Amino acid sequence: MSETVRISIDAMGGDVGPEVVIPGCALALERRPGVSFLLFGDEARINPVLDGHPALAAASTIVHTDVMVRMDDKPSQALRHGRRRSSMWLALEAVGRKEADMAISAGNTGALMAMAKFALRTMANVDRPAIAATWPTLRGESIVLDLGATIGADAWQLVDFAVMGQAMARAVLGIENPTVGLLNIGVEEVKGLEEVRLAGQLLRGSDHPIDYRGFVEGDDIGKGTVDVVVTEGFTGNIALKTAEGTAMQFATYLRAAMNRSWLTKLGGLLARSAFEQMRARLDPRKVNGGVFLGLNGIVVKSHGGTDAEGFANAVDIGIEVVRFHLLDHIAKGLEAFRGSRPQTVDGAKE
Repeated sequence: MSETVRISIDAMGGDVGPEVVIPGCALALERRPGVSFLLFGDEARINPVLDGHPALAAASTIVHTDVMVRMDDKPSQALRHGRRRSSMWLALEAVGRKEADMAISAGNTGALMAMAKFALRTMANVDRPAIAATWPTLRGESIVLDLGATIGADAWQLVDFAVMGQAMARAVLGIENPTVGLLNIGVEEVKGLEEVRLAGQLLRGSDHPIDYRGFVEGDDIGKGTVDVVVTEGFTGNIALKTAEGTAMQFATYLRAAMNRSWLTKLGGLLARSAFEQMRARLDPRKVNGGVFLGLNGIVVKSHGGTDAEGFANAVDIGIEVVRFHLLDHIAKGLEAFRGSRPQTVDGAKE
């Protein structure tokens, strides 16, 4: 791979499109020089925004298409009508053709995953891809996966998620030997779904160097009990949306309480610095960007409703995993784990 990280962008993705995506790319370029961009989308919308960012314009090539995947399109519709011509497909195809080192979209998640699986295929030894993202915790940050790529997972698929999540924690968090836990309804070995219990046995019985710490519960995610939390996509997506909703609920309660009287307003003013620090710590833009793991290429999903700062952070995460050569680390980890598989656990699917 060349020294310059080449990024293909679905410029039409998200709730807003180029008006957020282009400023986000410009901000990322300021923070991380040495990247270039392929911008896929409608030139008539991209050019007026790009004119305000000459440095980005100099580092970018526009590939025109007037076809875009809508946020409410079903994945099957997107594959049927958006393949070959849509900005999302073309951005992914550039990665498959080695014209770009990664693709980023703020568009429809289901469509992006369906197209990514079709355009890039899954890696050898990977049955299902996963969406992994950073999660703010009391100890710093953790990696949580799967956050909604697919629903359900068997024991070996959960093990694969653990291997991939461990590699991402090294890339994004800089942790040499990340600790790993399986999300469950209790920490006792007899609790939980059979596949989760089997995955725990497989991880514990392997000679592979995974620092497996056992089962963790929902409140352990925010505590930062482990560096990598592994679950399947249905549970992971519910956990993510619940955390986002709880943060919004808490912020609304706090604003209402601070505005209740002149005395509470004064208290809020005196505590303004502390509140600003808390708001910055919980800012969802800082952890924006879910990485699709298990594909033959790097794909990053930005939140559709984010702003330029949030999109720039998604670009930052993509650059980090590309420069870390994440795919190579995942491939080696999966191969090593399969070479060190324990004796088949009763009930585990080979």
